Amino acid sequence: MGLGSVFLSEVLGTGILLLLGAGVVANVLLAKSKGLDGGWLLINFGWGLGVFAGVYVAYKSGAHLNPAVTVGILTSGAAEYAPGVPVSAVSTIVYFAGEFLGAFLGAVLAWLAYKPHFDETPDEGLKLAVFSTGPAIRSYTWNLVCEVIGTFVLVFVILAFGKTPTQIGPLAAALLVVGIGASLGGPTGYAINPARDLGPRIAHALLPLSYKGTDGEAVGKKDSDWGYSWIPVVGPIVGGAIAGVVASLVF
Repeated sequence: MGLGSVFLSEVLGTGILLLLGAGVVANVLLAKSKGLDGGWLLINFGWGLGVFAGVYVAYKSGAHLNPAVTVGILTSGAAEYAPGVPVSAVSTIVYFAGEFLGAFLGAVLAWLAYKPHFDETPDEGLKLAVFSTGPAIRSYTWNLVCEVIGTFVLVFVILAFGKTPTQIGPLAAALLVVGIGASLGGPTGYAINPARDLGPRIAHALLPLSYKGTDGEAVGKKDSDWGYSWIPVVGPIVGGAIAGVVASLVF
């Protein structure tokens, strides 16, 4: 398979993942949404089903949808990222590019779907939460540890799926993401995917999201929280790399 097809597959799959994932967060958090206050488990299942759909869409490329997964496959010593796609520096960059672009585009589509609700929501923090993760308790060291652990679980178990086929395919990955969110998502919002966080955070910075009061003046200040943004990038990359190495030793 050509790298152009790999790129398109990852763009489409990651785009669907983010459209549904960011969409469920918007549904639960934004003003006047029918899903307002739907709760943490609704968000967990929404993200899980986003993975379910995204994996099917990106089947041609092996449906990484996540640079941490790509890195995990790389460090596991695998010869191919997907059937007919050898592991190389160029193919790695193509996967990364497709994942980040897809995440950005998916977040933009979620914004379009919920545009009136973004306009009705005065809390800038809630709007940022639709696009990117943030810590419940800000401690960069422990936030990083949490992301490393959560991503290790994600990538390690995904690599185990490849060794122990269960015939349930994308559903296995979906349930894994639901489980990680329910069990390990509380401290940081479980980015566990650099593209999932950075691509939409860039979209948040670029999109017109400032709330306007009845006089038409902007209320509040949009802040994309760039000071925290390295955590959901570095943590998942480290966690994915460790998972690949451990998987190469035990599987």
